[in-house]
Amino acid sequence: MKAVLERLYNGIIKENPTFVLMLGMCPTLAVTTSAKNGLGMGLATMVVLVMSNLLISLLRKVIPNGVRVPVYIIIIASFVTIVELLMHAYVTSLYDSLGIYIPLIVVNCIIFGRAETYASKNKPLLSIFDGIGIGLGFTVGLTVIGLVRELIGNGTVFDIQVMPKSYEPISIFILAPGAFFVLSILCALQNKFKAKGANRHMKENGGCGGNCSECPMAEEEGRNNG
Repeated sequence: MKAVLERLYNGIIKENPTFVLMLGMCPTLAVTTSAKNGLGMGLATMVVLVMSNLLISLLRKVIPNGVRVPVYIIIIASFVTIVELLMHAYVTSLYDSLGIYIPLIVVNCIIFGRAETYASKNKPLLSIFDGIGIGLGFTVGLTVIGLVRELIGNGTVFDIQVMPKSYEPISIFILAPGAFFVLSILCALQNKFKAKGANRHMKENGGCGGNCSECPMAEEEGRNNG
């Protein structure tokens, strides 16, 4: 149970693919013009990630090492095709909004990276929860970015008007420059709070407090290098 919870925690917080690992930037910047698009792309990616992790883990002792990359791609592409057809049939509006970025899930480095580094080396249950954790982390990242861009750029959240009628939308936030701006701000905030927590933990344990200008070890190292 502890290992399962660790997989979920790592994917959502510690190894968040959007704000920590900075993976999957193409769909992150392209489709997050609204919270609905971000949520849809994140969930679609998570389904593919979980299913491909499961199958690759089950076949990890059967797949020859020399052809593992083509096999991974075939497995991932098969699940992407299934997800794409289901979205086309049941959520047509979302399918039209995401467009070419649905089939491009095949080349998403998050999915291939988890297949290579985790699913191919671990048991099916842990691989499933690794996929769920990373997928939820990716979904949270895309949804938050889409929510901020939609709110400032349109005055809506999930297509529901939340800003007053007098609000003048800042349209740049639903354009390409707005995606970079929102991502950078959210990453900066995440890094700031994460750094504070790390420094506080190290202070409590008698380690570095993060104040390098007053660190005697830094002064000594400077003298030695000088």
